[in-house]
Amino acid sequence: MPYAHTPNSAGQWHELQAHLQATAELARAFAERFGAGELAYYAGLWHDMGKFHPQFQAYLQACAQGTRAQPHPHARYGAAYAARHCPLLAFPIMGHHAGMPDLSDLKARLQQVADLPQAEQPALQAMPALAPAQVQFPPWLRHNDPLQAEMLVRMLFSCLVDADFLDTEAHFDPQRAAQRPQGYNLHALWQQFVQNQNALLASAPPTPVNAVRRAVYKDALQAASGKPGLYALTAPTGAGKTRALLAFALKHALANELERVIVALPYTSIIDQTAEVYRQILGNNFVLEHHSALEVDDLSETALERHRLLSENWDAPLIVTTFVQLFESLFSNLPSRCRKVHRLARSVIVLDEAQTIPIELLEPTVHALQQLIDDYGATVLLSTATQPALGQIQFVNSPVQVVANPAQHFQTLKRVNYHVDLTPRNYGWLADEIAAQEQVMVVLNTRKDALATIDALRQRHPHVMPSVFHLSTLLCPAHRREVLAEVKRRLEHGEPCRLVATQVVEAGVDLDFPVVMRAVGPLDRIVQAAGRCNREGRLPRGEVIVFDLAQGSSPRGAYRTGTDEARISLQQPNADLHQPDTYRDYFERLYQGVRLDREDIQQARQRFQFETVAQKYRLIRDDTCPVVVMGHNPDAVNALLQQGRAIVQAGGMLPRIWRQRLHAYTVNLYRREADALRQQGLIQDDPTLGVALYEGAYDSQRGIRAEMDPADLVVSG
Repeated sequence: MPYAHTPNSAGQWHELQAHLQATAELARAFAERFGAGELAYYAGLWHDMGKFHPQFQAYLQACAQGTRAQPHPHARYGAAYAARHCPLLAFPIMGHHAGMPDLSDLKARLQQVADLPQAEQPALQAMPALAPAQVQFPPWLRHNDPLQAEMLVRMLFSCLVDADFLDTEAHFDPQRAAQRPQGYNLHALWQQFVQNQNALLASAPPTPVNAVRRAVYKDALQAASGKPGLYALTAPTGAGKTRALLAFALKHALANELERVIVALPYTSIIDQTAEVYRQILGNNFVLEHHSALEVDDLSETALERHRLLSENWDAPLIVTTFVQLFESLFSNLPSRCRKVHRLARSVIVLDEAQTIPIELLEPTVHALQQLIDDYGATVLLSTATQPALGQIQFVNSPVQVVANPAQHFQTLKRVNYHVDLTPRNYGWLADEIAAQEQVMVVLNTRKDALATIDALRQRHPHVMPSVFHLSTLLCPAHRREVLAEVKRRLEHGEPCRLVATQVVEAGVDLDFPVVMRAVGPLDRIVQAAGRCNREGRLPRGEVIVFDLAQGSSPRGAYRTGTDEARISLQQPNADLHQPDTYRDYFERLYQGVRLDREDIQQARQRFQFETVAQKYRLIRDDTCPVVVMGHNPDAVNALLQQGRAIVQAGGMLPRIWRQRLHAYTVNLYRREADALRQQGLIQDDPTLGVALYEGAYDSQRGIRAEMDPADLVVSG
């Protein structure tokens, strides 16, 4: 009898026919949700056809007996068989272990399969059902649309690898498999939400802010009864978007029999806040928070294992995640990342702060979202205070507006006055302005400008330096947290506090300054900075000053183009940053001035270049590398390093928790900058741990020494 896997801990072999049948049926159940059940069924039947090969069976027997044997690749046989009967399935079958290849690579590998009959003949003899009559394609598939076929391959790959993983897990670890959820009730979640929301509304005093929140919530409920498609929720900061978008998503899912809600945000710093709100409403068991920076120290072993299970394939009713997890998985070619992709079908996908999708990836991103809407029954909701005009530029149709009168809400919730003066200024002027304020935050476009501003303050106003703080990616995360804690303490106690920062403070950092100064930059970034001014509404109005630095620098590419377009918007005689139309016009001009597919990803997709697309689609660019700084809290860093070395030397794997703790003491540098510091002997590589250790100077205010300037506002994973 042929086998799929070696015996489990109970001594039971995994029979190959049973594995193929179970995988096929599970994959079909996943894909029936978008009309491709039969395709997924055959992908499951054929994916391990190569294991019928006598050499593979001999390899399994040797493994079971504990003897060394030469591995025999098996995926290529099923792929070769699929290439004859249904060529689209050759990609997911070939890639179900190592990742889907480019078309040219697939063809080259298939040419090497000279012994297909040695797998095919025993397979068909054992399972006649492996021979298809005629594979049926989904009725919506247009055979002259390569991009539509390419996305179908991605979805089938996801269905196949998830089904394969689940059935293999049931063999090797039935106890773990039994812990997986057996369905959930969105209606019960909705009832829990309504109960919580009604209690909140009943206790909320009748203030203008609460009136806006009630109106936005009411509009969200009304819009939720619409059909699946593209929606936009435009509302100012403080209008209750976090709750309103969840209300829309849950009710919309119930109205249209959709399966789950996926809320994606650009930065881990704001995910923590959103996920915590949703856990307070719905309970811990129904909210999956999935991102790279999740703190798991406080989770019990049971909760940690549940999180691991759900993170693998997103089999949960509510997922709160990052743009990186969502979009890089969608464009990936690797099995582990793609398991969850089929869960996007028939889901409500909420993109909060949608304007932060990198402009150079906008065309492939929006096209894929449109495909999820058109072919996979999903709804996409764009939520932000500064709508990026995607409906007018990229999507097939303009989004349905959830909020009936956003402009009125923006006027009601005015918390700041904007003062725009684009007369070029020098660092001395800026230092004088900062020194004249007791509490002020200044946001610069680059780390270089932030450091030059601190130098000017030290030279011209040394007496204020005890109240001057610095935040940028020159500081490791642990240091930034300490600075933020002290800044918040000073603000709460009315003590002098002057914060000189880069864009890192705009990524969901909860600060409340009476005065914010922002160097001219992209318009949406200016508004993000303004969100840290009079945030709690304690003043009649906060003051936001937009200025221009004559000696200032700016990150290249779309950021600089956005800055140029912002200057045009701000110099208009009727410019009003409290009007949503201002941002629509700005984004329309911006999108016309930059390449929306800088990496030619759509072209690569049309050519079925799955590995190439995965390498090119990166929200976090890989031209920087992390270094561990030894100068901030050296005792803690050395303790972590010693712990890690002990684990590795004992033959263990470094756990994720250890890596997260070490991340708190890392800074990202340009690779060429890190190489220069390495040549100076300031960076030492630790081969045991696979990390780079920065042993140079680390200033308690300025952080690490860095001469180059990567953009500070990076999307988190």
